[in-house]
Amino acid sequence: MAGANETIPVIDLGPCFAGEPGALDRAAAELHHAQKEIGFYFIANHGIPRPLIQEAFRQAARFHGQPIDEKMKIRIDKHNVGYLPMKGDTLRTSVVQTVTKPNLNEALFVARDLPPDHPDVVADRRFRSANQWPPTLPGFRDSVMAYCDALERLVQRLVRLYARALDLPAEYFDAAFSDFQYKLRMTHYPPQPAVADDEFGIAPHTDTSFLTVLAPNDVPGLSIRTQDGNWIDAPAIPDAFVVNGGQLLLRWTNDRFLATPHRAINRSGGERYALAFFCDAHIDWPIAAVPTCVGPDQPPKYPTTYYTDYMVAYQKRTYDLLADQQAAE
Repeated sequence: MAGANETIPVIDLGPCFAGEPGALDRAAAELHHAQKEIGFYFIANHGIPRPLIQEAFRQAARFHGQPIDEKMKIRIDKHNVGYLPMKGDTLRTSVVQTVTKPNLNEALFVARDLPPDHPDVVADRRFRSANQWPPTLPGFRDSVMAYCDALERLVQRLVRLYARALDLPAEYFDAAFSDFQYKLRMTHYPPQPAVADDEFGIAPHTDTSFLTVLAPNDVPGLSIRTQDGNWIDAPAIPDAFVVNGGQLLLRWTNDRFLATPHRAINRSGGERYALAFFCDAHIDWPIAAVPTCVGPDQPPKYPTTYYTDYMVAYQKRTYDLLADQQAAE
C-alpha cells in the first residue's frame, strides 16, 4: 500500500470556484499539504471544457504529423518559441540523474501571442517575442490560443490558493500574475518499447516554473520521484489536470514547497502527446521569497532574480539545437 507521500492527491476546485464559504481555505490547505509532501496534485472540476482540451490534443497531433522539413521552418529560437526537433534537448540541469542522452521527444513551444507591433517584439526583448506559427495549418493558431487563454484564466484563479496556502491574502499574487509569462509545450513522444537505463522520453528533471499545468492524458507515461526516492506512476484520472511546482516556486517559497523530479517514458506502444503549460509571474516582477517564508531563523536561501536572467542560464544548458545555432553565428 502506498504511503501518504506516495499518493498524488486530488483537489476538487468545484466548491472553491463556486464561492462556497470556507472552500478557498480548505482547498488551500490541501494544496499546502500536496506541495510540501509530494510536489504534485490533480485538480478536478476546474472549469476547462473537455472539447477544448481534446481539440488542443488534436492540434498537437496535427502539427507533429507534418513532414520534418515543414516543422523545421519554425525551429525554436532564442525566445524559446517554435519547434524543437526530436533529440533536440538534453536535461543536463537534472538534480537527480546524470543525463547524457537527448530526450526522445519533439515539441512545439507557444508563448503569449504578442502582436508584431508590440513594443517588446519591436525591441526584440528576450522571451517577449511574437510566436512562430506553422504556415500551412489553417485554424491551428486560433485553436491553440483558445486553449492558452482558458488555462491563463485558470492559473489566475489557482494562484489565489497558493497565496492562502502560504498564509497570505488571497489577492497577494494577483498583480504578479497579470500578463504573466507562460509557455505551452505541445510534445510528441514516439513509442519507446526498449528502454535503456539512461534513455527517456523526457529525462528526470524539475521544471523551472512557479507552476505547471499538465492536461488530462489517456496515454500513461508520467512518473514522479517521491521524497523517499521511489518512482511512482501518475494515474490517468479522467478530466483532471496535473499540477506541480518548479525551481522558481522554490525561490518564491524559500524551499517550503517542493519542485519534484519527474520523467516520461512512452511504453504504450502508440503515439503519446502531452500539453504542459508552464507559468511564471510577469517578466519584470522580482522573484524573491514571500514574507511568510522568511524570518530571523529563516533567511532567504536565494538571491532575488528575474525571469529573464534565470531562463537565459537554463536555456544555455538545455537546448542543444540553440547551442548549435549560436556556434554557427
